Amino acid sequence: MLPELGQVTLIIALLLSVLLSVVPLYGSLTARDSLQAFARPLSAGQFVFIAIAFGILTNAFMVDDFSVAYVANQSNSLMPWYFKFSAVWGGHEGSLLLWILMLSGWTLAVATFSRRLPSVMVSQVLSVMGMVAVGFLLFILMTSNPFDRILPNVPADGADLNPLLQDFGLIVHPPMLYMGYVGFSVAFAFAIAALINGRLDAAWARWSRPWTTVAWGFLTLGIALGSWWAYYELGWGGWWFWDPVENASLLPWISGTALMHSLAVTEKRGVFKSWTVLLAILTFALSLLGAFLVRSGVITSVHSFASDPTRGAFLLLLLAITVIGSLTLYAFRAPVVHTRAKFGPLSREVFLLMNNVLLMAAMLLVLVGTIFPLISDYFELGNISIGEPFFNLTFSPIAVVVGILLGVGIFSRWKKTDEGYLLRKMVIPTVVSLIVAFVVVLTMGNAVSPEGTGFWNNFSLWAFFGVLSASWCAAATLQDVWNKSGSRHGRLHGLRRQSRSFYGMVLGHLGLAMVIAGATVVNNYGIERNVRMGPGDTATVGDYQFHFASVGEREGANFTALVSRFEISRDGELVSTLYPERRRYVVQRNVMTEAGIDAGFLRDIFVAVAEPVSSNAWAVRLQYKPLVRWTWLGALVMAIGGFLAIADRRYRIKDEATERRKATVTGNAGTDGRPAEAGA
Repeated sequence: MLPELGQVTLIIALLLSVLLSVVPLYGSLTARDSLQAFARPLSAGQFVFIAIAFGILTNAFMVDDFSVAYVANQSNSLMPWYFKFSAVWGGHEGSLLLWILMLSGWTLAVATFSRRLPSVMVSQVLSVMGMVAVGFLLFILMTSNPFDRILPNVPADGADLNPLLQDFGLIVHPPMLYMGYVGFSVAFAFAIAALINGRLDAAWARWSRPWTTVAWGFLTLGIALGSWWAYYELGWGGWWFWDPVENASLLPWISGTALMHSLAVTEKRGVFKSWTVLLAILTFALSLLGAFLVRSGVITSVHSFASDPTRGAFLLLLLAITVIGSLTLYAFRAPVVHTRAKFGPLSREVFLLMNNVLLMAAMLLVLVGTIFPLISDYFELGNISIGEPFFNLTFSPIAVVVGILLGVGIFSRWKKTDEGYLLRKMVIPTVVSLIVAFVVVLTMGNAVSPEGTGFWNNFSLWAFFGVLSASWCAAATLQDVWNKSGSRHGRLHGLRRQSRSFYGMVLGHLGLAMVIAGATVVNNYGIERNVRMGPGDTATVGDYQFHFASVGEREGANFTALVSRFEISRDGELVSTLYPERRRYVVQRNVMTEAGIDAGFLRDIFVAVAEPVSSNAWAVRLQYKPLVRWTWLGALVMAIGGFLAIADRRYRIKDEATERRKATVTGNAGTDGRPAEAGA
């Protein structure tokens, strides 16, 4: 009975979403406050019924209700309760329901925390988000119902969750990723609402900016968690593989980064309105593209959820409606976004524009590299494989230049910057970054050099420029903090005087520098060896000796594991003892590799035991990964910077024009005793 109730709640949520799409929007266009007032209650009702449906599906997993087809296919009675809980979104239907739940949650958040905004804008924003919800609710009800029953023979036990997903990563990675994906629907809705009512001004940018930043912060965390999960779970030791689905998450992140900076310029200077609107549309469209790639079956990936062409066609139609409808509205409202503001060639506006152009170039390269093989295969033009060499060759130079331009832009001023002033500010960061780049490359080159080969045999020009870009970005950011902390009352007073938005920007730039440095060093100076080893064998990687000490077994909740013990030493001293595993899961009989990792701030030691090659020997992957943790720590620092920025005081200040209008209306109440407020 409960699963049928879950389906009913989804139908009710669909009806509420239809009303949310139509009623407040009609009220805003006809200046009828009574209809606009329905926006917030409808948003709350939509969230409540979707949450009930999600709770019912979760309950089905927790009580092992294998009469529900989705539960039977994704769970097993032997699984620990926390994996049963995360299995709710371990497959296509449940993950889609999580997506819709988060969409309704974002809608409710906008309704709750936008009470200071004009009611016309809020009504239109919530209506646009209601339209998005209608599309996804139709999708789940028509093609992906998670409450379908198995009739007439109910299995005694479930087919089990994919062992790859029976990990802490499934608990945290998809929710964070979806919060980012879906969160960009708010920026999209604000952009569409602004086009409808013609209010593309600094106030609109200020309203939209915190929602965009929060979504970007969640997406940053989601991507980092996914990278970390792949690193330790797959046993490959890599942190980024340029997999199509990995790229699908990177695309809206790049576009969202450009959108955040464009919103900053629009808020400060009232320019880049066209950029901002188009980036908002593009970013959400790329989020929908990611959903299409994962759920359409057009790619084969460890990340993909489904392979049903019907689902792919539905998502493609939804993507087409979103893009075509949005661009058509933009074309009709193009005169609204025209700007006449002027700025010089060395102004901050120019550097932000150049960075946005480079980010869009990087996005297009990743997009082409991701979808061109699919297009080629569809039109039978031959099988084309675009892999890591292409992305490293094209993406890396752009990332280096972005880091350098970012540092220069920090010292620039709005409207116009004096050349001499800019050059003087750049002297110290230039010297510091050159010294750091040479020291890091020299140190890493010596660390991985076999004895006697010399440093220059391991010198990497790209490593040098990557570290130079990272250290330049960090040095420029820290010098900017030093300069702005100057005060006659002392530097501590000067630091306290800066806004949270400023410190959010600082953390964002420092986090980016850490990611660039970590990615550069680990890609150029990481060492990997694949060797045949058995108990008693020793292998050397860089300065470290790996001794295969012993092998044993242990029992898990729903698996048995072969546990190896490796003793890692350096210069004769024991550094760490690692216990990599090969797990065989009871139900599906799948074998999974659990790596042994000695994590450090400056390096990781990585051991993974793969398939046996004889009765007492296995294929073993040994890796030395310098600065690999910086990629995830940098992403965490960036996300913290984003969340700190939205706590800035100016996002809690009421729009002065709106407040004056409300005060005027309150003083001139209508004849029925209520404020005669129109469109506010």
